[in-house]
Amino acid sequence: MTNPTSPTTTTPEPASLAGRREWTALGVLMLPLLLVSMDVSVLYFALPAIGADLAPSGTQQLWILDIYGFVLAGLLMTMGALGDRIGRRRLLLCGAAAFGGASLLAAYADSAGTLIAARAILGIGGATLMPSTMALLRTMFTDPGQRAKAIGLWSGVMTGGIALGSVMSGILVEHFWWGSVFLVNLPAMALLLLVGPFLLPESRNPSPGRFDWLSVPLSMAAVLPVVYGVKEIPSEGWHPLYVVSLTVGLLFAALFVHRQRTTGSPLIPPALLKGHGFTPALVLNLVASLAMMGSAIFTTQYLQSVLGMSPLAAALWSLLPSVFIGAAGPLTAQLVQRGADRGLVVAGGFAAMAAGFVLLALVGTDSLWLVLVGAGVLACGMVAIMSQLTDLAMTAAPVERAGTASSLLETASEFGGALGMAVLGSIGTAVYRHEMPATAPAGARETLGGALATASRLPGPAGEALTRTAREAFTSGMQGAAIAGAVLLVLAAVAAGTTLRRR
Repeated sequence: MTNPTSPTTTTPEPASLAGRREWTALGVLMLPLLLVSMDVSVLYFALPAIGADLAPSGTQQLWILDIYGFVLAGLLMTMGALGDRIGRRRLLLCGAAAFGGASLLAAYADSAGTLIAARAILGIGGATLMPSTMALLRTMFTDPGQRAKAIGLWSGVMTGGIALGSVMSGILVEHFWWGSVFLVNLPAMALLLLVGPFLLPESRNPSPGRFDWLSVPLSMAAVLPVVYGVKEIPSEGWHPLYVVSLTVGLLFAALFVHRQRTTGSPLIPPALLKGHGFTPALVLNLVASLAMMGSAIFTTQYLQSVLGMSPLAAALWSLLPSVFIGAAGPLTAQLVQRGADRGLVVAGGFAAMAAGFVLLALVGTDSLWLVLVGAGVLACGMVAIMSQLTDLAMTAAPVERAGTASSLLETASEFGGALGMAVLGSIGTAVYRHEMPATAPAGARETLGGALATASRLPGPAGEALTRTAREAFTSGMQGAAIAGAVLLVLAAVAAGTTLRRR
């Protein structure tokens, strides 16, 4: 039943300025968004303690890490469309309850199987929260200027949460037990459940049509195998299993697209993709995510394995570039409000990301500040791009399809992140293997981690020489991947300036 203080929005409302209530509601929405993004990385430092306590097998340990992201990616489109039908606030509150309950289950899990199940439920809850927050933001802020500022803040919180998750994990595990990394979710979810019904307006599609249940398994069968394949290829190579996974996913993707074009009530209406600027926003958002996640796999390894930092020290240093992230989105929104062309602003964001990659291409084996500055420039460019592309896509989409539009943007980000690790990771690995001498032990020629492990077992001078060679080879691989990333981002800047001009 709809709360009398928050009427259901069924038709687009005329632009009006949001007041204190809407901005307070935005602050409440930021909490679950922050936690959902943090949960992507929150287990990085907790995993050793989990391994000691629950003794998971190697396969179980991988599922503990990956099941959250897989379920999240696979259900985003379904949950976005479902929210448009049953109400975004209702879905958000249901997701908050599921997320809170799963966090409690995960915190006190007594077996690896229970923890995997809890992480899967967390993924389901996360898939409801992410598109619902953006769809509600779209209906709460009808004034274009205010909406752009709100989306800028949303983008900054989303990007910063991933970096904050690993640091939060390290601090909590150092002072408490590993389950505490999940218990931090409970206060925010409780607050959302208490104040959400009064602060958040209900909104839904007034004429949604029937829900196409067949599209749900088709979408998951398309997304999950592709994400799995592209995530595993960088570390494991072109194993037949991963090639088959990609092929199966692409086959189901073709079936999913055919279903959307032929059914009377599609999960993803093809007309949505024809909105002015919507499809370019999806593609450019994917490219930006590719670059961001592709750079992250190198910078995190560089801090730990090249500079020799502890995991917690590396995580704390990696927070430094995030200081400026929060201002990037709102500042970009102000530029556009004052008359700057959106296409040129997005192109400038891609140019900034390319500049960040250029800085990473200049690093040596002892270049802490150059890496941090490069990562910071990359992150600021990413937030500027994300905020503008999200605003463009959400404005182009009909308000009754806000949840579906948001879910497509986030699915593109998931694909982009997986592709970034696959494409740039493969380039870095190829350069590393080329730079390592043929006389090095087999395990040392595969990865930097393998080289450091091998070097630790060798006598002093030999181990030091192998360590130095491997670190130099990894840095060369990082430089090669950065050059490739910079070229891709320059092309994206040209594409943005061309396709988004005056949109």
